[in-house]
Order: sequence, then C-alpha cells, then structure tokens
Amino acid sequence: MPVMSTDDFSIHTDGCERYGDGMPISDLPDEVDSLEDLDCQCWDGFDSLEEAT
Repeated sequence: MPVMSTDDFSIHTDGCERYGDGMPISDLPDEVDSLEDLDCQCWDGFDSLEEAT
C-alpha cells in the first residue's frame, strides 16, 4: 500500500524508511502514470506501476 509523507507529500512504499510520519493512501495520485513519476528509490524494486499497486 502506498504511503504519503506528511512532510513533503511524496509517495513511498509502506516498507520505506524515508517517509517518516506518513498516511496510507489507497490509490496513487492521478498524476502518477509510471514508476518514473515516483521520486523515491523505494520503488526501484518494482518492474511496473501495476506490480507496485
């Protein structure tokens, strides 16, 4: 499940240590069309956006 950081509203995986205090979200924002749209390296382990969600 994706998690949105409350510090800077970046999106991370629930296992990522970089988001600090965060809020689970059920879906990625509409602006996210591919893994390249997600800045954190926690998404590097996925081959596709469909696999990540």
